[in-house]
Amino acid sequence: MTASQQSGFLNSRILKFNVGFLLAQSAGYQRATVLDLPRVRLADDLDLDYLQGELRFSRNSRGILVQGILETSVFTECSRCLSLFYAPVTVEIEELFEDHDTSLSSLESSSDAVYQVEETGMLDLAPLLREEVFLAVPMGLTCQPDCAGLCPECGQNLNEGTCNCMQDEIDPRFAVLAQLIEDDNE
Repeated sequence: MTASQQSGFLNSRILKFNVGFLLAQSAGYQRATVLDLPRVRLADDLDLDYLQGELRFSRNSRGILVQGILETSVFTECSRCLSLFYAPVTVEIEELFEDHDTSLSSLESSSDAVYQVEETGMLDLAPLLREEVFLAVPMGLTCQPDCAGLCPECGQNLNEGTCNCMQDEIDPRFAVLAQLIEDDNE
């Protein structure tokens, strides 16, 4: 990605939510928020073309439960021709962010909680979203359903045109089979 393509991304700080008011509520209190963000840089290794969906923040006895389904697209590489393209991804989120005060005082709370609400009442969704996006991206993505890939001999992208390699050369491992087919045709 060039420097000009990198510009225009929002910083991942946009995914920090102040949930201090939720922590002051009793268990069961909920608040929903709609995300409709243009290009977001989640981390040095992950840029999202957009991020859309709805998140529900629910107060419970241990902290804040974050749930939602988000739509995005990630900049990735085609598994056949190695071209870079944006691929759509759906991410389901359901994670408990433990209340910092509760995790310090509660015996039932795990001290090794993966996600916590900061002392300031801020909840940073970027690390969780980064993990979930990486897990949601399918393996073997192609830039188009009928991607022709690369020529195994010269490396030419066959989507951009044909190459000058000998197309009728037979792999020596299949030469015996080719001879059988030729004998059968005669």
